[in-house]
Amino acid sequence: MSQPPAPASLKSRLARGEFVSSATLTVPSPEVAAQVAAMGFDFLWIEMEHSPITLETLRAMVLATRGLRAVPIARVPAAELWTAKRVLDAGSLGVIFPFVNSPAIAATAAQACRYPPHGLRGSGAGLASFRWPAENYYDFADENVLCVAVIERAEALACVDEIAATPGIDVLFIGVSDLSFSLGLRGEMAGAGMDDAIARVEAAARRHGKWLGRPALDAESTRRFHAQGYQFFQGPTDLDLLRLGAKSLLDPVGRYQPRLHAATMLY
Repeated sequence: MSQPPAPASLKSRLARGEFVSSATLTVPSPEVAAQVAAMGFDFLWIEMEHSPITLETLRAMVLATRGLRAVPIARVPAAELWTAKRVLDAGSLGVIFPFVNSPAIAATAAQACRYPPHGLRGSGAGLASFRWPAENYYDFADENVLCVAVIERAEALACVDEIAATPGIDVLFIGVSDLSFSLGLRGEMAGAGMDDAIARVEAAARRHGKWLGRPALDAESTRRFHAQGYQFFQGPTDLDLLRLGAKSLLDPVGRYQPRLHAATMLY
């Protein structure tokens, strides 16, 4: 069986030095997922840490995007073997693990995303193979599933080299907002403390051959961060896209009254 039409795998594009960008889905709606997946984004960041999206809804969203451009990837609530197993078996083609604060957590994340002998993923892939009907789903998954470790705590900085050295971790993603809070900066994104923390993650990723990721909420920041070596970008949420669309329509006639603002964006 051949798999449905899809762009080149995210891993192959990252390996060529390209960047990939997402929309962040927080609304538990297959219809929203399908619409956004056809808009031109490279992947869908399906948010299960900070939203009411459940496994059942995730499965419906994954199926709704079958054959569309954007690849579904889920951020799980915790870096555990079972959380990754559930979303991968539902057809997510990658897992974003929050709060990867130690080499042990990084190893758990990496092992959860690959089948033995290189990992610990269980072989119940019936639902996943329906979404990705490759001739051999297990080989396909080991080649294409993306494992993303989010660095967002001060304690992770102390061992970021060991985290980056973990086999099977593909992307080090800097969760800039939580990292700022962890450093006592209350969401401030600039200044010596944040600059030093970000530089430490960047250096570790480059030393160990990992791709770098971070939020990039507009074209200018995407271009700027890509020039700095970043390739994996979390983009605006579905609610922010709705807000931006309403603003473009209502601002010219003086009717825009925002009730959502930048604080709705996730990092």
